[in-house]
Amino acid sequence: MKRLILTALMVSGLAGAIAQNVQAQQDSTEKKQQDTTEKKRYKFSVQFGDDERPGRRSNRDTIRHQDETKGRFMGGITLTRIDLGFSKLIDDGSFSLSPTNDFLDYKPGKTSTVSFDVLQFGYRFNQNFKVYLAGGFDWTLIRLKKDITLQNEPQNLTYINEDIHFDKNRFSSSYVHIPLNFELRTKENDNGKRFYFVFGPEIGFLLNGKIKQISDERGKQKVKDDYHLQPFRYGGTVRLGYGSLGVFAKYYMNDMFDSPAQKNLRNMSFGVTLGLN
Repeated sequence: MKRLILTALMVSGLAGAIAQNVQAQQDSTEKKQQDTTEKKRYKFSVQFGDDERPGRRSNRDTIRHQDETKGRFMGGITLTRIDLGFSKLIDDGSFSLSPTNDFLDYKPGKTSTVSFDVLQFGYRFNQNFKVYLAGGFDWTLIRLKKDITLQNEPQNLTYINEDIHFDKNRFSSSYVHIPLNFELRTKENDNGKRFYFVFGPEIGFLLNGKIKQISDERGKQKVKDDYHLQPFRYGGTVRLGYGSLGVFAKYYMNDMFDSPAQKNLRNMSFGVTLGLN
């Protein structure tokens, strides 16, 4: 299943890149024809500044304005919407862990999330509204406080208390995520920037879970397993931004684990977004 998802992402991205290249060539040809026509029409004219007269739109601005009002498909391979932030566990609606889940107690300042998109396909209806489907990767990194080692038992997520101290005891999960985003944006200001409001649902497919431990006695240890993490998760994302910088918040509506003891234990994340568009 994981290989099929990754293969589909790669094939879709390649197809999008080819389509984008063809569209770029067409746009380049049309622009050359328009530039040639303008040169013939204004062969002996000289222009200084952006407009010929105060309050009058230039031909180039008119063409650009007309292009922005037309709907068009867009997409291809990208590296954007890089989310860097913090993760929080929510236990039955509370930020405090119950006695059952207290073994997962973590260091808030060192429990983080990282995600980014590698491809997108969508449709821009006009210069202010766009809908697109994206694909990328998402990591949640939980820095555990206690000197324990998680155990993946057949029915439940369990642990054993260790008689050594771990300098690092990190529990992480990685997912392929597929968000459907609805983007609203303002017109460009004098600096060529806009305000953005982006929201939409997101689904994810588990790649793996991992424990990374560092101690004087055992050195560095890494173990990969699913640790009863949900193989499929779903939630929603909201972003607010200006230019290419923004803030985000994500909330996953199903349980973080599929083990009965961790029922109603969910997670959310928030932070900054780089490369918002």
